[in-house]
Amino acid sequence: MQNIQSKIASQNWEGITESMHEKGFAIIPNILDNEQCKDLKFDYDSPTLYRKTVVMERYRFGLGEYKYFNYPLPDLIRDIRTSIYPKLATIANTWMKVLNINTIFPQTHEELLQQCHDNNQLKATVLILKYGKNGFNTLHQDLYGDIYFPIQIVLFLSECEEDFTGGEFVLTQQTPRAQSKAIVLKPKKGDVLIFTTNFRPVKGSIGYYRVNMKHGVSEVLSGERYTLGIIFHDALS
Repeated sequence: MQNIQSKIASQNWEGITESMHEKGFAIIPNILDNEQCKDLKFDYDSPTLYRKTVVMERYRFGLGEYKYFNYPLPDLIRDIRTSIYPKLATIANTWMKVLNINTIFPQTHEELLQQCHDNNQLKATVLILKYGKNGFNTLHQDLYGDIYFPIQIVLFLSECEEDFTGGEFVLTQQTPRAQSKAIVLKPKKGDVLIFTTNFRPVKGSIGYYRVNMKHGVSEVLSGERYTLGIIFHDALS
């Protein structure tokens, strides 16, 4: 069986990069197999894996629950995060350059985490999310501190139309001086969705300009929906 690092390395990164530049998101199919999805969902009830549980309704974030992992992360999650980051850093650095933002992201995830730790951002931001019937997630951005990486990923652990209905992944794009655009996605179980955390560049008639983006989850109509979110920067708290 192909290990997760080689599976990520063998993807069409030229096509993924093009999709990220044109749309601000890309889907990689079948990164996780059924057993890996099952194991991650099974571990949801393991108290030692997580540092914090958030009941979304309590904070008006939506309706559902999510848990932040503790360090050290499970091997599978760590391997995904460290092996996919360099591919995304190249995309992020292109965005910074065309938008004339004076930021250069390091080529290894270890170096990014060191920048976070130097800024007292020490807590893991990888999280697993669970939604039941009527669950949803309001539109938001995952920043967590002054040091942040502008791209993140979600791994889908449940099968749409089998394990749950509704619960589409929603992106909104706010173009300056225009109405917002909604993008609705339905990745399959085992897929990885790569998307922008808070903004992306769009090419206009006189150069590139910045459009802000948020993400959320539409209402789950039935069943249970599990996802795993991998954010590359650490949090202050």
